[in-house]
Amino acid sequence: MSRISTHVLDAVLGKPAAGIPVKLERKEGSAWTELAASATDADGRCRDLAQDAKPGIYRLIFDAVAYLRQKDRTSIYEEIFITFICDGETHYHLPLLLSDNSYTTYRGS
Repeated sequence: MSRISTHVLDAVLGKPAAGIPVKLERKEGSAWTELAASATDADGRCRDLAQDAKPGIYRLIFDAVAYLRQKDRTSIYEEIFITFICDGETHYHLPLLLSDNSYTTYRGS
């Protein structure tokens, strides 16, 4: 089974983005089922989203605007979705580099 984790870096500040609400969902047919809800820790990480994910289509949802409002900043992005295919065998670490009006993601290690 796969482990799923993430971390968020505030690219404007060059620091971890703590306190961002994150949800993990799995696609079942045409519907999405929430599997976990967490928030990034002081190091900007969510280490505990899934320890035993089976094969399927998943998505991470980041409540970016909540974080940016706390910093007295604005964004055009209310939520950021990362949808990905999980093989059920390897670790999926999906970082998010966040700024006020852009974001980047990649498969980390």
